[in-house]
Amino acid sequence: MMMKLPTRARLLLLLILTGLFSAFHLPSVTGTPLMMDPNSICRRSKTAGGAHAELCQTKPEIIQEVSKGARLGMRECQHQFRQHRWNCTSHSKSLGKIILQDIRETAFVNGITAAGVLHAVTQACSQGDLLECGCLTLKISPRSPLERAVDHTASQIPALQDQRWEWGGCGDDVDFGYEISRQFMDARRRKSKSDIRTRIDLHNNEAGRLAVKTHMRTECKCHGLSGSCTLRSCWRKMPLFRQVGDHLMESYHTAVRVMGSNDGKSLVPVEPDIPLPGAHSLIYSDESPDFCSASRRTGSEGTRGRLCNSTETGPGSCDWLCCTKGHTQLTLEYEENCQCQFQWCCVVQCERCTVRGEVSVCL
Repeated sequence: MMMKLPTRARLLLLLILTGLFSAFHLPSVTGTPLMMDPNSICRRSKTAGGAHAELCQTKPEIIQEVSKGARLGMRECQHQFRQHRWNCTSHSKSLGKIILQDIRETAFVNGITAAGVLHAVTQACSQGDLLECGCLTLKISPRSPLERAVDHTASQIPALQDQRWEWGGCGDDVDFGYEISRQFMDARRRKSKSDIRTRIDLHNNEAGRLAVKTHMRTECKCHGLSGSCTLRSCWRKMPLFRQVGDHLMESYHTAVRVMGSNDGKSLVPVEPDIPLPGAHSLIYSDESPDFCSASRRTGSEGTRGRLCNSTETGPGSCDWLCCTKGHTQLTLEYEENCQCQFQWCCVVQCERCTVRGEVSVCL
């Protein structure tokens, strides 16, 4: 039986599971949740109309990049939570239950998905895959405020100190990716901004996008005779998405629990001694379950059968991951390539060796 979700939860679930938005239909997905392509989702949105349906018809190439961004965010989520009791499952029913709640894990999913869409669309711009955007080249008028700001920035970068340099190359047009991410992630929620849950979702979406925008890096290329570096061309590039995931994971661990203020127009921390969360912080309103046991109500799949490390402590260790339920040792036997040699020219020949290894599994 298909799980029924409120409209606000359907949107995010579809983006993650299929890589696209359709607030009007939740597909029945079998096998991998990422099996559906953007075209199939756009076909379902034709009868619903709206900005997303129009974008499907007029700019399908952007829809493709939004799909890639959703999958990018999901992969990073699974990497970051690989040693946690909740491992960012991609099972549609379990993930749908997580999205229905307003816990730390939901905050991370919102943030990393918004960041993934921004990152994928911006990268497509720089690679020339989208007609609507391209590389960003900064043009600075003499002694403009931007020039003075750039001079200050250059003085803080060791590679640019005592060097002649200018903006050039192919900079990432992160503002275009930002607007596409905002359009897809925020559009369905802005109609009810007075709702506490909606405010939290919008805040976490923005925190994800800021994790990309505020961690832009400067890249430079030398120009000169005989390998000299008399002039450098520099441009702004996005951070690696793994760095974005690491930053949001830090925000996950320091996320602030909030509630509605007395005037109903803002969010305030539940704990009175905690300062108001900044725009880069992740926020939530409900405590997470322990995820130790499977639960249809919470979406927890439990930790039974999960691989763990019996020699360490902390996340990923058997004592922590198995929730004191114990673990067992299994012996695995498998074949792998061994004694590989390069044969001229140009083949690598390997033998097949049988390898035995022990793994620990939660009971």
